Amino acid sequence: MAELGQHEGEQDIEKKIEETRQRFKNEFLQDSTEKYDSRDVERLQNDESLVEGYLTWRLYVIDDALKMIDESLQWRKEFGVNDLTESVIPKWMFETGAVYLHGYDREGNKLFWFKVKLHTKDAKTILDKKKYVAFWLERYAKKEPGMPLTVVFDMAESGLSNIDMEFVKYIINCFKVYYPKFLSKMIIVDMPWIMNAAWKIVKSWLGPEAISKLKFASKSEIQTFIDPEYLPPHMGGTDPFKYSYPPLPDDDFQTPICDNGPIVSEDDTESKEGEMEGKDALESSFNSEVAVKPKKVNFLEDSLRSEENDKGDTSVRTKGARKPLTTFKGPLLDVSPAEELSFGSGETEKKSLIILSNVTKNQVAFKVRTTAPEKYRVKPSSSCCEAGASVDIVVSLHGGSQASPQDRFLVMAAEMDSVGSQELAQFWKEVPKTKVMEHRLRCHLLESAKPTVSPLRDSPVEAGTNGQQELNTALMRLMACNSRMEQKLNTCLWVQKVLTGLVLVLVVLNLLCLFMLGTSQQPS
Repeated sequence: MAELGQHEGEQDIEKKIEETRQRFKNEFLQDSTEKYDSRDVERLQNDESLVEGYLTWRLYVIDDALKMIDESLQWRKEFGVNDLTESVIPKWMFETGAVYLHGYDREGNKLFWFKVKLHTKDAKTILDKKKYVAFWLERYAKKEPGMPLTVVFDMAESGLSNIDMEFVKYIINCFKVYYPKFLSKMIIVDMPWIMNAAWKIVKSWLGPEAISKLKFASKSEIQTFIDPEYLPPHMGGTDPFKYSYPPLPDDDFQTPICDNGPIVSEDDTESKEGEMEGKDALESSFNSEVAVKPKKVNFLEDSLRSEENDKGDTSVRTKGARKPLTTFKGPLLDVSPAEELSFGSGETEKKSLIILSNVTKNQVAFKVRTTAPEKYRVKPSSSCCEAGASVDIVVSLHGGSQASPQDRFLVMAAEMDSVGSQELAQFWKEVPKTKVMEHRLRCHLLESAKPTVSPLRDSPVEAGTNGQQELNTALMRLMACNSRMEQKLNTCLWVQKVLTGLVLVLVVLNLLCLFMLGTSQQPS
């Protein structure tokens, strides 16, 4: 019954999305096509999550959602949001460091910092400042679609001269109207008492749907929301980060990014042996699954269906977590899982598998980077993948390290000619950024003994207690194999069509020759 109710709910949402699109087309696009950027209209018609975001924020009242869409799309065209680039924004705005993205809160949401003391009210520059905020929001929205932000107003050393109510109202409208479902929370840190009246007005602007997201915190309370590692020293934190420009800080990897190399330690040998043992167990598991595939297909489906039903009971997911066992289809590599690596506190939950599948006809070089190189061992962290082949990458927590929702992984790939491994470092120095594929993975914490993605087993002895892990891992590998088989099948079908065409041409030529031969032999 629960499944039936959920299915009906999903169908109802789909109907509302379609009705919203149709009404927008009929009521707003008929006589006013110049009001909007055609790229935004096209995205609205093709991106269901965008429409659902507006509907969710307006409590699925279609009339309210349509007004919100109309206002949002007009704003996007007025500000030229689709064309906002680093070169469009005045350089001095980047240099001030008044607005930037850096770090994560305790729930793994990106932090959007506003240094209030660096802002002064100026009617001549207000439009540029608004576009500057839109630039950061649009940049993040493209890199992390659907993931919310936590806005932090750092009020330290600020006064009444730094408060620009028009600018603050614009920031609130960005999250209230222009970027629905984008706001996780808005934290006002260390606000002077003299500004209480101003922020009471701000509170009224937020509206009932966002009022619960506004948080006031002192220096001693801010660590309730943000770990010290992402707080500046004046807030009692330990983050050494100092904003500077150029270059523009990367949204995901502002902490130092390092390739994972070998570590000389007592447990390094044990780690290698454990990985080899886990890999051997994984191979035997996969081979046995494939060998009896006709008998186990239904069992796999039933197991996964059961896992979906029990998902709420078997694991507690962090906010913003997404479904595992998916594949990101990239231009060079397919990456499994698509968005998250899961780690837990159990011994069998400290390793996860990334499967890279080469979808090109050339050799592809890849490397994996992380924002926390001191925590993780990635084997291999840099290598090559032959055309049509796949590579398994083992990501394991080192020693007693604990995974964090703030940890990120970056998979980079680029096509290359056949070169030795000793030349890979030079290749990555010379390859243009425009030819590099990048895909980001988040870290998801498991709080249950039963993982939902594919951690590797530490030994074959645990096969009985870790059957679900084995099935999940096997399924991921089967998905990767299926992707490669689809590509090969498409190639075969293309070759078949070409051969069929050639055969038809030959048949026509033969018939033509016979006809001409017959006519030439007739007596004149």
